[in-house]
Amino acid sequence: MGELATAAAAGAADLQAVGEAARAALPHGTVRSIDVERGAELVLRVRSDRLLDVLALLRDAPQFAFEQLMDICGVDWPERPLRFDVVYNLLSLSRNQRIRVIAEVADGGTVPSVAGLWACATWFEREAWDMYGIVFEGQTDLRRLLTDYGFEGHPLRKDFPLTGYVEVRYDEERKQVVYEPVKLMQDFRNFDFLSPWEGMTTLPGDEKVHQNRIEIEGPKQP
Repeated sequence: MGELATAAAAGAADLQAVGEAARAALPHGTVRSIDVERGAELVLRVRSDRLLDVLALLRDAPQFAFEQLMDICGVDWPERPLRFDVVYNLLSLSRNQRIRVIAEVADGGTVPSVAGLWACATWFEREAWDMYGIVFEGQTDLRRLLTDYGFEGHPLRKDFPLTGYVEVRYDEERKQVVYEPVKLMQDFRNFDFLSPWEGMTTLPGDEKVHQNRIEIEGPKQP
């Protein structure tokens, strides 16, 4: 266990050194924070207006060599003024290291598209816009990807209703798929979540016992 702990500490120190080197190579204030989470995950929080500079450095500089963009995703924090985190997961094959770069953006704000650095970013940016409504400035193909073209809203926002805004059904008379506002057919109901056995005061078949008792003993006198 001592050797494993020593190796883990050395790995965390290496990742911290990578983060500090990136901070030193960029203009002052570009990197807001450096964290090594769980002892093995390097996380840089950066200014969104400097995002392209950060990612280009991490990709092209030999001491970093994070050649591959593995994913772009969003995180919704509705209570924050800068509501969304835009998360970039990068991989260095030559160094066998990963890094997570996070930029914050307000609802209605924009972050620069990184499709010029990685062509695959177009798919990830379309997905993040579809699910969260995050706009990527310079992205020329910002279309729905996981939802339909007529979909309203962004379903991974935490204030998006579980029922959605629009329902889709096939209209037999019109012989086509139609979009309509969601209509709840019944009021919200409260459930006690009791099992059928817990909620029962009599069991099936008890009425026969009561009837036999009446036939033998006669009706009870008031």
